[in-house]
Amino acid sequence: MKTALIAKDKPGALDIRKANRDAHVAYLKATDAVELAGPFVDENGDMCGSLIILDMDMAAAQDWADNDPYKKADLFASVELIAWNKVIG
Repeated sequence: MKTALIAKDKPGALDIRKANRDAHVAYLKATDAVELAGPFVDENGDMCGSLIILDMDMAAAQDWADNDPYKKADLFASVELIAWNKVIG
């Protein structure tokens, strides 16, 4: 099962994102379950959220999301986990 994690940053939180980016990227690379990952960008090209496709069930994805360094740094205004079905790519 695949799960999409869609997170939106709190307004004005770019400094929090930048300060925790290295730890977040290391966390992404520490598991084989991350299939795709990247930031959303705003009209200025600044990072403002995240899209991550995880190859794990919903319960495991929730645990993974709870341990993300960005979550621990209180970066996100919202996080949504949605079951996802890959069709192309």
